[in-house]
Amino acid sequence: MSIQTVLFPLFVEVVLTFVLGLWLSALRVDAIRSGRVHPRDIALGEPNWPTRVLQVGNAYHNELELPLLFYVLTILSIITRHADLLFVLLAWVFVVLRLARAYIHVTDNNVPRRGMVFLAGAIVLAVMWAVFIVRILLGLP
Repeated sequence: MSIQTVLFPLFVEVVLTFVLGLWLSALRVDAIRSGRVHPRDIALGEPNWPTRVLQVGNAYHNELELPLLFYVLTILSIITRHADLLFVLLAWVFVVLRLARAYIHVTDNNVPRRGMVFLAGAIVLAVMWAVFIVRILLGLP
């Protein structure tokens, strides 16, 4: 596998995180400039933002949680030369599920559906880790 092929799903995940972060920043600035939120009401991290800002904020913060394990696994797989076709396919499934989860989060925010997509992504990532661990511990290619 080429390094580009292995890293492309990670790059998509990074872009998703930045897009959500920039969107969140724009929504927060707009909420303050429009007077819907006063800085003193959110200065210490209070959740006094409008619903839409909280919704995008939660989607953004979620991209800084579970995907951390994906980033670490991708780097370890490259370093140990265990990033093969199976890894790349599973990485794409994980990233597509993260994109779907983020879309659900910032649109209708259907919690049961969002939860199912999250669970599916978590299972895919757990399988990726399990395959990696077994290969490393057993000395498999």
